[in-house]
Amino acid sequence: MKVWINGTFDILHIGHIRLLNFAKSFGTIRVGLDTDERVREKKGIQRPFNKLEYRMEFISAIAGVNSVVSFGTDDELRNCIKEYEPDVMIIGGEYKYKEIIGLEHVPHIEFFDKIEGISTTKILNDEK
Repeated sequence: MKVWINGTFDILHIGHIRLLNFAKSFGTIRVGLDTDERVREKKGIQRPFNKLEYRMEFISAIAGVNSVVSFGTDDELRNCIKEYEPDVMIIGGEYKYKEIIGLEHVPHIEFFDKIEGISTTKILNDEK
């Protein structure tokens, strides 16, 4: 089965690893990463902490990740999903009641709940 996940994956943490392990249980994983410009638009000018080429290398090195692509717009994301033709998309639980870009190209969605108290923003702000 082909699995799609997308996000920023700026500072890798245990939540990302658990998400990827969850995805691995479904099949072959492709991860879509937001470009640096898109991250700045969504998270502010101080982000990303790691530039796209490093984030792509980090994610590619994780066992179970089969391929990594990047996208800079909603349309590019939608096209990446359409091109990959995933059987399932793994989405963060916080998106249960929000618009999911590319939903029309995926027959099944699985939600993965964030780990309480773990986020890249908290790590960067040294919140504990």
